[in-house]
Amino acid sequence: MAAVAIIFKLSFFVTLFSVSLLGVSSETEKHQNARTIPPTCNRIECPGYDVIHVGDAYEIRRYNSTVWMSTSLIQDISLVEATRTGFLSLFDYIQGKNNYKQKIEMTAPVITEVSPSDGPFCESSFVVSFYVPKENQANPPPAKGLHVQRWKAVYVAVRQFSGFVGDYKVGEEAAALEASIAGTDWAAAIKKSHRAGHASAYTVAQYNAPFEYDDRVNEIWFSFDFEEGRHAM
Repeated sequence: MAAVAIIFKLSFFVTLFSVSLLGVSSETEKHQNARTIPPTCNRIECPGYDVIHVGDAYEIRRYNSTVWMSTSLIQDISLVEATRTGFLSLFDYIQGKNNYKQKIEMTAPVITEVSPSDGPFCESSFVVSFYVPKENQANPPPAKGLHVQRWKAVYVAVRQFSGFVGDYKVGEEAAALEASIAGTDWAAAIKKSHRAGHASAYTVAQYNAPFEYDDRVNEIWFSFDFEEGRHAM
C-alpha cells in the first residue's frame, strides 16, 4: 500500500504540472452514464450512498453519516492548483503527519468544494477533502491545518464525466448538470440551500490516480437539503 501511495503522489505531481489550466481532454473522452461505478471503488474504500432518483444524465444520491478530513479555505484562481495544494496536505496526513502519527489507507474520491469568485481574475475559495475510512471515522487523527466534516444526511445531484479535470472543463460540466435538473424539485431544493448558505456552489469529485488514463471517472456534485417524502420529476 505504501508503494502504491508513493507512486500516486509522484504521478499526481507529474500530471498537475502537465495539465493546462485551460483544461485537458482525451480524444476518447466521452460523457459517462450517471450510474457508472468508478473502477477505483473495487480496489479502495469509497463512501456508500442511496440512489434516490435517476434522471437524464444525472442522478440524485443521499449520503448518510460520511466523515471527511478537510483543508482550510484555499484561495486560488485555479481549481487544479487548489486541489494540488490541498491534496499534498491530505497525503501527508494519511502518511502519518498527524497528531497520532498514524498511517491511514487511501480512499476515493478526493473532493474539492468550490465557491467561485465574482470576477474572472479574482481568487475563488476551495476546500479539499479526503474520505475517512470507516475504521478511522470514530476518532480521526487530528492534524494542524485540517478539520473533520461529519455529514449526516446529505443529498447530492451528480453528473459524471471522464478524462482529466481542468479548470474550464468543470465549469462546463457544472453548467450541464444545472441544465439537466432545470425545472425539477431538485433544482428548487438546491437553489434554496445555496440561498441559505448551506452548500458551496458545486463540488468536484475525483476517483482515479493521475497515472490512470483509461476508465477515468469524475463527478460534479450539487449538495443540498431536501425534505423526505417529496418527489422530483
